[in-house]
Amino acid sequence: MIQWLEDHLMEPLGKIAQNKYLQSIRDAFVIFALPIIITGSIFLIIANPPDEISGMPVLGPLVDAWVNAVEPIQAQLLFPFNLTFGIMAITVAFGVGYSLAQRKDDMDSVMAGILSMLAFFMTAFPVVDIEEIAFGEILAVLGGEGLFVAIILSILVTELMDFLTKRGFTFEMPASVPPYVVRSFRVVVPFMIILPLVWALQWIVYANFELTLPQAIMAMFQPLVTASNTYWAALGMILVMMVLWGMGIHGMNVVSSVVYPFWMSQLAANADAVAAGEQATGIVTEPFFHMFTHIGGSGVTLGLAIFMLFSASIQIKQVGKTSIVPSIFNINEPLIFGLPIVLNPILFIPFVMAPVVVVTINYIMFATGVMPPVVVQPPFTVPLGFGGFLATGGSFMAVLIQVLNVIVATIIYYPFFKRYEKQLVKQEQADAAEENEQTSSA
Repeated sequence: MIQWLEDHLMEPLGKIAQNKYLQSIRDAFVIFALPIIITGSIFLIIANPPDEISGMPVLGPLVDAWVNAVEPIQAQLLFPFNLTFGIMAITVAFGVGYSLAQRKDDMDSVMAGILSMLAFFMTAFPVVDIEEIAFGEILAVLGGEGLFVAIILSILVTELMDFLTKRGFTFEMPASVPPYVVRSFRVVVPFMIILPLVWALQWIVYANFELTLPQAIMAMFQPLVTASNTYWAALGMILVMMVLWGMGIHGMNVVSSVVYPFWMSQLAANADAVAAGEQATGIVTEPFFHMFTHIGGSGVTLGLAIFMLFSASIQIKQVGKTSIVPSIFNINEPLIFGLPIVLNPILFIPFVMAPVVVVTINYIMFATGVMPPVVVQPPFTVPLGFGGFLATGGSFMAVLIQVLNVIVATIIYYPFFKRYEKQLVKQEQADAAEENEQTSSA
């Protein structure tokens, strides 16, 4: 099976992992948008106290006091949230243009990011008298609803800017002109060509459909967004991740490069719904995997790392000592490549099976309302307990589900781990006996 996967999957999926457009999209979210999302999420939690715990006798009065304190100023507390989530697509537009230009030769990445951002910003407004448009009315488009246009348009704009620049559509300045002036004039012509083209496209779309370009594209992508939120989509994503990891390819990076816009659309919709006091329905988000499935790292390996500390095998125990601290912070490359799990037929089975079972548990818990929806995207290194609590806006049930996930995964790993341990111990004993024999002969 491993040989078949190597022959048929590694090369094409490896190419996907190295695709410059997908890498630029991933970088735009992780490097540029994530700090803004985390900051805005903090204000969302403050403005919406975790009333799930208000009925508990010890914490109830504290939460009630919290609710009473924020109620009169909730709109003001949500102001930073609305603005940070409301400019998510603008940030992503800059990030995609900047990251893509970084991967090209002799291209001004900052100017590419600015042009991409301006082009997207232009598509967010109806082509009417701009003084009649309230800024608050377009925040949704500048945020989660505009992600797909921000990504697509930024790629097109950056490629066109690169094309025009390399074919001489620039103002060349004498050598005596300061570099910062040269930098500005070098991109004047691409700016003057691209921005009017985007404006014309927006005008045509709005004149015919009375929709902005992001609204029209979002309507086209809505079936895909809906499909990405199903159990079968989540199951397919986790299977691809784990199979790739088993081959030595970073599965989360490959999958997230393709589906990150869908995850973030669901997360933004959840946050908006909670802020408005409505029911959030997004399940398959980035924290669905990082906070509730990749506990201890990809493959739910935290329990496995603990087993390794007490292993009878010298090799496994040594790798366990190296792996345990990173595993607490959900980093398990030392374990995956040191144990190893990569190309290891014995451990490959639970490495795929455990996340599949955990994803199933998580989906049921979210879909049935046992766990509140994810509204915050914490950094993936947040340890067990804290990550689930933060991601759901303060749910203790999320902490319990995280612990349950680790226990279930650990039980699945145990028989396979003992089989592999027995094999290594036997090999180590044979090697030790052979070494003693050679020493005695000498």
